[in-house]
Amino acid sequence: MMKTLLTLEEIGMAVLAIAGLYSYHAPWWIYLLLLFGPDISMVGYLISNRAGAVLYNLFHHKTVAILLYLAGIALASQVLIFLGIILFGHASLDRILGYGLKLKQGFNYTHLGLIGKKEHERR
Repeated sequence: MMKTLLTLEEIGMAVLAIAGLYSYHAPWWIYLLLLFGPDISMVGYLISNRAGAVLYNLFHHKTVAILLYLAGIALASQVLIFLGIILFGHASLDRILGYGLKLKQGFNYTHLGLIGKKEHERR
Protein backbone atom coordinates (compact mmCIF):
# COMPACT_ATOMS: atom_id res chain seq x y z
CA MET A 1 0.00 0.00 0.00
CA MET A 2 2.79 2.45 0.90
CA LYS A 3 4.63 1.82 -2.37
CA THR A 4 1.42 2.62 -4.28
CA LEU A 5 0.92 5.84 -2.32
CA LEU A 6 4.47 6.96 -3.02
CA THR A 7 4.13 6.10 -6.72
CA LEU A 8 0.91 8.13 -6.91
CA GLU A 9 2.71 11.02 -5.24
CA GLU A 10 5.50 10.85 -7.83
CA ILE A 11 2.94 10.70 -10.65
CA GLY A 12 1.37 13.86 -9.23
CA MET A 13 4.75 15.61 -9.22
CA ALA A 14 5.49 14.50 -12.80
CA VAL A 15 2.11 15.86 -13.91
CA LEU A 16 2.88 19.09 -12.07
CA ALA A 17 6.15 19.41 -14.00
CA ILE A 18 4.39 18.84 -17.33
CA ALA A 19 1.74 21.40 -16.37
CA GLY A 20 4.52 23.81 -15.42
CA LEU A 21 6.20 23.47 -18.80
CA TYR A 22 2.83 23.90 -20.50
CA SER A 23 2.06 27.04 -18.47
CA TYR A 24 5.38 28.56 -19.56
CA HIS A 25 4.62 27.67 -23.20
CA ALA A 26 7.71 25.47 -23.47
CA PRO A 27 8.62 24.33 -26.98
CA TRP A 28 8.08 20.63 -27.77
CA TRP A 29 11.75 19.69 -27.49
CA ILE A 30 11.83 20.79 -23.84
CA TYR A 31 9.48 17.89 -23.07
CA LEU A 32 12.06 15.53 -24.59
CA LEU A 33 14.64 16.97 -22.20
CA LEU A 34 12.24 16.19 -19.37
CA LEU A 35 12.36 12.54 -20.40
CA PHE A 36 16.05 12.12 -21.15
CA GLY A 37 18.13 15.26 -20.46
CA PRO A 38 19.25 14.71 -16.86
CA ASP A 39 20.48 11.22 -17.70
CA ILE A 40 23.54 12.81 -19.31
CA SER A 41 24.80 12.83 -15.72
CA MET A 42 25.56 9.11 -16.06
CA VAL A 43 28.81 10.06 -17.80
CA GLY A 44 30.24 10.45 -14.30
CA TYR A 45 30.32 6.65 -14.11
CA LEU A 46 33.06 6.72 -16.75
CA ILE A 47 35.29 8.25 -14.08
CA SER A 48 34.26 6.16 -11.06
CA ASN A 49 31.25 4.87 -9.16
CA ARG A 50 31.63 7.67 -6.63
CA ALA A 51 31.87 10.42 -9.27
CA GLY A 52 28.95 8.87 -11.12
CA ALA A 53 26.79 8.81 -7.99
CA VAL A 54 27.62 12.42 -7.10
CA LEU A 55 26.90 13.74 -10.59
CA TYR A 56 23.79 11.60 -11.06
CA ASN A 57 22.40 12.66 -7.68
CA LEU A 58 23.07 16.33 -8.43
CA PHE A 59 20.94 16.03 -11.59
CA HIS A 60 18.23 13.96 -9.89
CA HIS A 61 17.78 15.67 -6.53
CA LYS A 62 14.50 17.53 -6.22
CA THR A 63 15.92 20.20 -3.91
CA VAL A 64 18.46 21.14 -6.58
CA ALA A 65 15.58 21.32 -9.07
CA ILE A 66 13.51 23.54 -6.79
CA LEU A 67 16.48 25.85 -6.14
CA LEU A 68 17.09 26.21 -9.89
CA TYR A 69 13.41 26.98 -10.44
CA LEU A 70 13.39 29.59 -7.65
CA ALA A 71 16.59 31.14 -8.98
CA GLY A 72 14.89 31.35 -12.36
CA ILE A 73 11.94 33.16 -10.82
CA ALA A 74 14.21 35.54 -8.88
CA LEU A 75 16.41 36.26 -11.91
CA ALA A 76 13.58 36.20 -14.45
CA SER A 77 15.49 33.48 -16.32
CA GLN A 78 13.36 31.15 -18.39
CA VAL A 79 16.37 28.86 -18.87
CA LEU A 80 16.73 28.32 -15.11
CA ILE A 81 12.97 27.91 -14.73
CA PHE A 82 12.94 25.24 -17.44
CA LEU A 83 16.00 23.51 -15.98
CA GLY A 84 14.36 23.37 -12.57
CA ILE A 85 11.12 21.97 -13.95
CA ILE A 86 12.97 19.45 -16.13
CA LEU A 87 15.09 18.15 -13.25
CA PHE A 88 12.09 17.99 -10.91
CA GLY A 89 9.84 16.18 -13.38
CA HIS A 90 12.58 13.81 -14.52
CA ALA A 91 13.39 12.84 -10.93
CA SER A 92 9.72 11.99 -10.40
CA LEU A 93 9.61 9.92 -13.59
CA ASP A 94 12.68 8.01 -12.44
CA ARG A 95 11.12 7.34 -9.02
CA ILE A 96 7.96 6.05 -10.73
CA LEU A 97 10.15 3.56 -12.61
CA GLY A 98 11.97 2.55 -9.44
CA TYR A 99 15.21 4.45 -10.03
CA GLY A 100 16.44 6.27 -6.98
CA LEU A 101 19.38 8.38 -5.95
CA LYS A 102 22.62 6.47 -6.38
CA LEU A 103 24.92 5.05 -3.75
CA LYS A 104 28.71 4.99 -4.23
CA GLN A 105 28.76 1.18 -4.65
CA GLY A 106 27.60 1.44 -8.27
CA PHE A 107 24.80 2.45 -10.59
CA ASN A 108 22.46 -0.36 -9.54
CA TYR A 109 22.62 0.61 -5.86
CA THR A 110 19.98 3.23 -4.98
CA HIS A 111 18.19 4.62 -1.97
CA LEU A 112 15.17 2.61 -3.18
CA GLY A 113 17.14 -0.65 -3.24
CA LEU A 114 19.03 -2.65 -5.84
CA ILE A 115 17.87 -2.22 -9.44
CA GLY A 116 18.52 -4.12 -12.63
CA LYS A 117 18.05 -7.67 -11.37
CA LYS A 118 15.10 -9.64 -10.15
CA GLU A 119 15.01 -10.50 -6.48
CA HIS A 120 15.75 -14.20 -7.02
CA GLU A 121 18.78 -13.38 -9.21
CA ARG A 122 20.41 -11.25 -6.47
CA ARG A 123 20.99 -14.16 -4.11
